[in-house]
Amino acid sequence: MVEDLVVALVAAASAGAVYLVAAARVVKQYERGVVLRLGRLRPEIRPPGFTLIVPGADRLRKVNMQIVTMPVPAQEGITRDNVTVRVDAVVYFKVVDPAEAVIQVEDYRFAVSQMAQTSLRSIIGKSDLDDLLSNREKLNQGLELMLDSPAIGWGVHIDRVEIKDVSLPETMKRSMSRQAEAERERRARVINADAELLASKKLAEAAATMADQPSALQLRLLQTVVAVAAEKNSTLVLPFPVELLRFLERSQGGTAPPPGPAGEAVEGPEGGRRKEVEGESAEGETMAGLA
Repeated sequence: MVEDLVVALVAAASAGAVYLVAAARVVKQYERGVVLRLGRLRPEIRPPGFTLIVPGADRLRKVNMQIVTMPVPAQEGITRDNVTVRVDAVVYFKVVDPAEAVIQVEDYRFAVSQMAQTSLRSIIGKSDLDDLLSNREKLNQGLELMLDSPAIGWGVHIDRVEIKDVSLPETMKRSMSRQAEAERERRARVINADAELLASKKLAEAAATMADQPSALQLRLLQTVVAVAAEKNSTLVLPFPVELLRFLERSQGGTAPPPGPAGEAVEGPEGGRRKEVEGESAEGETMAGLA
């Protein structure tokens, strides 16, 4: 009798252990459990941790709640301005309703991938090349709206969509390079013309000032001579104007020399030297007569 009782207890314990092993499930922290009992959805969503199901009657589907990063294969299309391009993107999404993700769509990952590819081709056809290259933020928002509308019915939320790269044909790259070069050259010419206009105005003001003050022109000449002589790699031939001598005499407070023998005033150092030479000649003739 005792042996039969022990055997029964052992059998019950074994059956309980087998049932527990068959019914026990573990749901991870980043997952949620959806239970289908005899093919019908149970309303409760199993939280993370240890949970039990009815073996044979229940089927537990675990749904990942993490953000999924899905690359979108490069799509080739023609833009609105008739340029052939290849564009690839990346989609960030997550499941917000595990029951809808299990019931409403067979494979939500595959569905999001196909919807992203078709939406990307649609965006390419509606956009210009300049928008694809420089206004990607607006295109990303439009692509996100196109994906988020059907994904809400699948229990999926599109977190973010980014266009990664835009590939252009080689001929289009060369054309854009020439266009950019021409634009840079146009800007350079405009800047150079503005500089010439400003320089001409300043030169006109300087010429008016020098016309009022002739000495300013002489000072400018001396500055030019100093600048050229600093190079020390060329021979400088400098005309020495008489006006400069007059300016130097006035600046030093000098006076004009007395008149020469013929009653004419001799100007400058050369006239003084001539008078001195004539005086020496007269003195030599006097000495010769005495001798």
